[in-house]
This record gives sequence, structure tokens and C-alpha cells, in this order.
Amino acid sequence: MIEIPTGLPAELVPLSWLLGVWEGTGVLDYAAGQGTVTSEFGQRVSFSHDGMPYLNYTSHTWLLDEERTSLTAETGYWRLHRSQRAGDPGPALLPGVGDRPYQTADDVESLRNTDGGFDLEVSLVHPGGVSELYLGQVRGPRIDLATDAVMRTAGAKEYAAATRMYGLVESHLLWAWDIAALGHDLRTHASGRLAKVD
Repeated sequence: MIEIPTGLPAELVPLSWLLGVWEGTGVLDYAAGQGTVTSEFGQRVSFSHDGMPYLNYTSHTWLLDEERTSLTAETGYWRLHRSQRAGDPGPALLPGVGDRPYQTADDVESLRNTDGGFDLEVSLVHPGGVSELYLGQVRGPRIDLATDAVMRTAGAKEYAAATRMYGLVESHLLWAWDIAALGHDLRTHASGRLAKVD
């Protein structure tokens, strides 16, 4: 059963099953160059909100070696896809004008797509100079995402596209991530199984 916290902005209800801190392990298995990189890793993921209609996201991964060698981190924002209105804050520090849109369940229901889910936007930033914009959808406790844009700094490693899938299965957050990087086409990269820790 998915519990919806009180005081949650209505737009976050379709994503409410993600809220919390999750920790577990995963497997990296990616064909790169003439070989394959394979290892197990630990991961801690946090989904939170600050009263605004988006989720704050952070992720930290480390190798499961004696030193717990860090692999990488991610940070970003997850939100339902919709046009920004006068009541929404922004751009930059500009406050919204008037009431915030989509404050009720009926308002949010109007955003449901023809597949029965809700379109989703996810913006992620990696410390190695890569930023990703994913588009996709949430349908119940499953999310499917694909990159719409990838931006890289001049010094970043080659990274062209990705897909991600998240699902809630028997109270665990399962995920899979395919990437097109280092001159390769889209292929299996990593997957994980996380349990809620808070």
C-alpha cells in the first residue's frame, strides 16, 4: 500500500511512492572499449519535497570494496510535465502571480495522459560535467524515462543518451539504466534494488 503524506502538493501525489530515503545495492555491467566493466555498488537515493510541486532528488553510489570508493553522485528535480503558469514562480527569482495552479486532485487529474499515466520531466546533473533532461511518464508505481537532451562540458566524457526505468516491487525501489556512451549505442549499463530506510 502506498501512503500519501498529509500536506503534499497535489501535483506530487502520482510520485508520492518515491518519497523517502532508499538504500541498497546494484550491479554495473557495461561493454566499453574492448572489454566489459562489471562490479557491484551501493547506493543511497533521496526523494524529498519542500512544498513546491516537484521532488528534490539526490543519489550517491560507491563500490562495494573495503574503502567504499565513491563512483558518482547525481542531483536533480522530478515534476509532472505541464506548462508553467502565472501562479508558478520563475523564471529565476521572480515570484508567481496569483494562485498556484493544480492545487486539487481534480486539477491534477486533468493532466492525465491518454495512456492513463502522467507525463514527467526529470532534470539531472552529474559532477563530471553532464546534465540530462529526461521525458517520460509515471503510471502507478512505474516510471519510464528517456533523455530528450544531454549537455556536456568541453571536458566531460562522451555521453549521448539514456533510458531509465523505476518501479516499486514488494516495497523495494527497483531501477534499470541504459546508456549510449564512449562511442557505443544504447545498451545495458546498471540496475539496482533499494529498500526504504526512513
